[in-house]
Amino acid sequence: MSARLGGNGSFSRGARGLLARLQNLRSHNAPDAPALSLRDPWPGDPSRGARLVKGELEFLGALLALPAGAFHAASATPLLRAHAHGFTWLRDLRALGTDAARMRARSVISDFMDTNALDPVGLTPDVTGARLAAWLGHYDFFAASAEDDFRQRLMSRMVMDARSLHAALPTETLDGRALTALKGLLAASVAMPQHVGYLPRVLKFTPPELARQFHADGCHIERSPAAHMAALQDMIEMRTLLQAAGVEPQAELLAAIEKAAGALRALRHGDGGLALFNATKEDLPSLVDLVLAQAGRGRGNVGPLAASGLYRINAGRALLLVDAGAPAPAGQDRFAHAGMLGFEFSWGKERLISNLGAAPANGGAWRDALRGTAAHSTLTIADVSSCELRENGLGRRPLHVLADRQDLAGMHWLEASHDGWGKLFNAVHHRRLGLAENGEELLGEDLIEAAQPQPFTIRFHLHPSVTASLQQDDGAVLLRLTSGQGWRLRAQGAPMHIEESVYFGLPEPRRAEQVVLQGHQDGPQHVKWTISKL
Repeated sequence: MSARLGGNGSFSRGARGLLARLQNLRSHNAPDAPALSLRDPWPGDPSRGARLVKGELEFLGALLALPAGAFHAASATPLLRAHAHGFTWLRDLRALGTDAARMRARSVISDFMDTNALDPVGLTPDVTGARLAAWLGHYDFFAASAEDDFRQRLMSRMVMDARSLHAALPTETLDGRALTALKGLLAASVAMPQHVGYLPRVLKFTPPELARQFHADGCHIERSPAAHMAALQDMIEMRTLLQAAGVEPQAELLAAIEKAAGALRALRHGDGGLALFNATKEDLPSLVDLVLAQAGRGRGNVGPLAASGLYRINAGRALLLVDAGAPAPAGQDRFAHAGMLGFEFSWGKERLISNLGAAPANGGAWRDALRGTAAHSTLTIADVSSCELRENGLGRRPLHVLADRQDLAGMHWLEASHDGWGKLFNAVHHRRLGLAENGEELLGEDLIEAAQPQPFTIRFHLHPSVTASLQQDDGAVLLRLTSGQGWRLRAQGAPMHIEESVYFGLPEPRRAEQVVLQGHQDGPQHVKWTISKL
């Protein structure tokens, strides 16, 4: 990003970093308290707060112990460690609201400030920005009534962190974390204007960062509903901070919030939760509602998402969401899954077909398995994912992803293809989906175009609330929703059966089922299927 925004950026950043270190060594001057009281606008979870009082940090289903000295350890995934060092979990202690929660917050923050050799994750610009915003946003909760020594150390540390963050801008981070860094420096500049006068620098970098972070349809560049909502939350906080400082929010920021809010509405199912693409869980509908209410502008607008390749098709009470776009580019693909042409289907407030969710804060097999193609409602060739999964993104990926949406003869059609297996098998996956105008029938076709026939599997992952039963002739599967509503899945070109599965879209893993169509090299490479309301 240095070349994008700042000329000889690496040299400039290095010089600013050296200056910040000299200032921090030379000056211990810091305010006695924030000049302006800030408040974190997002709700916490008192049950997670209770676990924190006992020394356990829970995040996205993963657990991290927080004993003394925890901040120099590197025994968890980078995402979980970043969450610990970012202190956004202070809102969970605030939600608990007890004296024990307040004292726990002070104790953990004291331990952080006493740690000389911090885990490097805690020094990155985005984590530093998250920490500054969290400490300032919860200052009245944990620090206002604390002893003078604690408050003085806290304020000095925040001034030091703000100087270091200022020196790191423009950050090399290419994804949504750059917005978090800007937000943190903005919070410090607003709350400590006499000691951290960096507001002009934040205003300088915000418009080009917003232009780079979002597609033309308002969807975040990472193509993850969870990352998209987090970016929208950061922008909402930035707008609020500018208003608190008496500064008119930039037109680019207001426009980005409005478009991102419309995109977030488009990424929701009828139950109010998020679609499970690219490291996303369902999330609490109440939190999504709050984010949209805080966004405010363009209330009720649902944005079209063709530019990002995430397609939303509504018909009657049915909703079809499809990932028919290219994965996020390198450097912005930390949450990317190999879910090419995967889809989710819901009826009213009930989910029927889904992807399996994610465990991005977990290490090991589950995190990787949930990123693979087989964890999505799509086709897999030879049990190989359509993209190569790496620790921080993707390696091999499709070179060509095509999609075309049309409305013809009472049907809403989406035709898409990708060549994710081109280098391995010289194969292209074509998928055609058609949703009837009344929403009561979904038609699908999957075709493999390859020089040599390939073995393949087509999966329909069912939401845990759905039960499946194979009908006597094995030619159809009856799907029953919690409400009692029934649907029938039929297929031609491959035999079907039902297998067990595990769903990670909710806070805790749940048992689920999947309908599997198995194709062989010596069989048809073209499968047609229908899902019809009974």
